[in-house]
Amino acid sequence: MIDAYEDPGSPECRGGAGYLWWLVRRQPGRCLAGAVLGGAWMALLAVTPYLLSRAVDDGLAPGDPAALTGWTGALLAAGAAAAGVSVLRHRTMTRVRMDANFRTVKVVVQQAVRLGAALPGGAGEVVTIGVGDVKTISQALTVVGPGLGSVVACAVVAGLLLSVSPQLAAVVLLGVPAIALVVGPLLGRLQGAEGEYRQRQGLLTARIGDLAGGLRVLNGLGGKALVADAFRRDSQRLRAQGYRVGSVTSWIQSSSVGLPSLFLAVVTWQAARLAALGAITVGELVSVYGYVAVLSAPVEFLVQMGYDISRGVVAARRVVRLLRLTPAPDPAGRRAPAEPSVLYDPESGARVRPGLLTALVCARPADAAAVVDRLGRYAPTAVTWGGVPLAEVPLAEVRARILVADHEAALFAGPLGELVSGRREHDAAAVARALHATAADDVVRSLPEGLGSAVTEQGRSLSGGQRQRVRLARALLAGPEVLLAVEPTSALDAHTEAAVADRLRAARDGRTTLVTTTSPLVLDRAEVVLHLVDGKVAATGTHRELLASEPEYRALVARDTETAR
Repeated sequence: MIDAYEDPGSPECRGGAGYLWWLVRRQPGRCLAGAVLGGAWMALLAVTPYLLSRAVDDGLAPGDPAALTGWTGALLAAGAAAAGVSVLRHRTMTRVRMDANFRTVKVVVQQAVRLGAALPGGAGEVVTIGVGDVKTISQALTVVGPGLGSVVACAVVAGLLLSVSPQLAAVVLLGVPAIALVVGPLLGRLQGAEGEYRQRQGLLTARIGDLAGGLRVLNGLGGKALVADAFRRDSQRLRAQGYRVGSVTSWIQSSSVGLPSLFLAVVTWQAARLAALGAITVGELVSVYGYVAVLSAPVEFLVQMGYDISRGVVAARRVVRLLRLTPAPDPAGRRAPAEPSVLYDPESGARVRPGLLTALVCARPADAAAVVDRLGRYAPTAVTWGGVPLAEVPLAEVRARILVADHEAALFAGPLGELVSGRREHDAAAVARALHATAADDVVRSLPEGLGSAVTEQGRSLSGGQRQRVRLARALLAGPEVLLAVEPTSALDAHTEAAVADRLRAARDGRTTLVTTTSPLVLDRAEVVLHLVDGKVAATGTHRELLASEPEYRALVARDTETAR
């Protein structure tokens, strides 16, 4: 099975079936073992009725105890061998599925990281693939075990029936393809219906993420009901499509039970008729009944195999579509200014001067976040950096020098010290300074093992204010040349917020820092305040200057003060 740190390889991206075949080729030995064990398991099950018929005809009917004992022993050995092989087969196929699962997760995550902000559908697309498609893809690989074993079992039973009656063997050999012809069109309909369902599911999941992330903004704008209505319509369309998928699936699943039963009933009737005519012996009749019982499993497996492969191809196509995407080509040419320089956004008129703590104030948080996205190059941008178009600077240099710190940025599970340090190692003194600058010392003291204490995914074991301070401490510890912090103190009480505002300015002294906020406590510590109205900078000055000269600014800040009370 693939190791957590192993390279998953270069996936096949020409189609869904090609991707599934690539997963098989990445573990050929295990898949071959699964096929061999699946075939051996089914073959042993198929041989059992033959051994039973020999025990009846050679031992029981003529009254030969030695022959009866011998064939009974062989029957017991075959059963024990089938049980042992079944255990090995199940273990092998579990590893095949797990390898396919983890390998798909790794290639999807690597692609998501490579695409970054260019990922279509955002986290919703990855969530949809991770929650549903990965499991469906791994389940489709069952074909290499029980699927191939079912083919072997049908062939073995047909061969054994040939010695009993060519007529019965012909029914088996022709019946299995006939079932495939009946179920095949249903599988084609399932692919189309489920493909559309998966696409709608991805869009709805992305909308859920957007709605959850922007709930505060929507409440402020009074747009929550509008978005809720759109979500309701989308979910109803998804439900209707789900019913269509369920309808086709119900026909396939009913066929997987009904058609094998009908097929086996025909075989049984033919055998009983031949026995009544004296064309076959009692032992052979018993064996035919055994073959019928044994065939029920492989025939049902074959129908289920077609169903799983059909769904797996649909899921693999979604993965392939994601893997085919390429990020926008990174510009090769312009170098960013070597020294700290002005970041200027012509669309809003926001000018972030180097070495200062600048606050961006706006009644609509979404407008302020849009400015930050352009300044950090997470959106199409005309921003200049020291006169150089930011879009023409290599992205790696932008990410190394400009850090956007969102107040809802992801927190991975792990020790608190690792969460604060990020991907780089820092000495204890640097970590302590960052925690002190964000007034997060009490977070460390409140945990039983301090920085070594485990924090759950997304910091759910911490309060909202604690998570926010940990995120800000991580941003400060990264030490970027330019820090763009979105609402870094929105979840803090007034006392803690005042402490963070004082310490943030001291910690970032001489370096470029922009914070989006409407908190008077933070604004009073800022060296420059930009008041944004309808996406444009309407006034610039210190907090006290704008209070005195800008009624709209004063009303906005006063409202925030009353809300805090």
